[in-house]
Amino acid sequence: MSNRRSRQPSSGSSRISDDKIIELVSKLQQFLPEIQTRCSGKASASKVLQETCNYIRSLNREVNDLSDRLSQLLSTIDTDSPEAAIIRSLMM
Repeated sequence: MSNRRSRQPSSGSSRISDDKIIELVSKLQQFLPEIQTRCSGKASASKVLQETCNYIRSLNREVNDLSDRLSQLLSTIDTDSPEAAIIRSLMM
């Protein structure tokens, strides 16, 4: 038997069940390319959550890099051109 206690609703606050947590972690694992390529089976919940955080950080860095590239591109073209308007709309 597991040492974990079942999560029960307490005094009006809604709590999520262990089964629901397992289901959500499993769904989350499907979205993580890093885990999909390295692990053929199920990864632990802590591993899935850690990889999720790493993946979000990676996406954040990628967004920042793309934003910087767009800013540099915008600084090299005529600010009144249609291309500049497209780039400005992408940055909003």
